[in-house]
Amino acid sequence: MRYLHTMVRVTDVEASLDFYCNKMGLVETRRIENDAGRFTLIFLAAPGDEKRASSEQAPLLELTYNWDPEEYPGGRNFGHLAYSVDNIYELCQSLMDNGVTINRPPRDGRMAFVRSPDGISIELLQEGDRLDPAEPWKSMGNTGAW
Repeated sequence: MRYLHTMVRVTDVEASLDFYCNKMGLVETRRIENDAGRFTLIFLAAPGDEKRASSEQAPLLELTYNWDPEEYPGGRNFGHLAYSVDNIYELCQSLMDNGVTINRPPRDGRMAFVRSPDGISIELLQEGDRLDPAEPWKSMGNTGAW
């Protein structure tokens, strides 16, 4: 398992970049504009992690800006922790076997979400290429919020 990023939602890109980059000293490593999803993702790295973040896309802070205004009550501005894993199916099965609910199953062979006992959302991403969709995952629906 390898730590990837922490995602936080922001409501003002310029104010957020001023804080994280100009005041905290983080460096923007990449930006994704998604017209269909109506959001922008901005990835930031600490100066000491900049080279590694560029080559490995980790460790990063992901700022998510949703183009349509939205309120984020109860900590919804904090998104999730993300980890890449060697085999997403094996890890999800192990988690289920140990009583963990798979909130968003890895139907696509690439991504799943679970929650910590404190309700922290954790994204699991298949390292490298996605696995071929397989049962029981591809037929499993979402459970709760993720």
